[in-house]
Amino acid sequence: MKKLITILLLTFSLNAFSQDDPADGDGTVPVDGGLSLLLAAGAAYGANHVRRHRKG
Repeated sequence: MKKLITILLLTFSLNAFSQDDPADGDGTVPVDGGLSLLLAAGAAYGANHVRRHRKG
């Protein structure tokens, strides 16, 4: 019963957070900031991996 209640609460809360702000009117979501940071972190991780692999 506890698991069912947890799943229902999570489902309803995720739906509430996914709603767009109706006051905006344009309906777009800014993705650039987080995506840029994710790409930079991936490039740094890859560079570190290549550097360690070459050291041997």
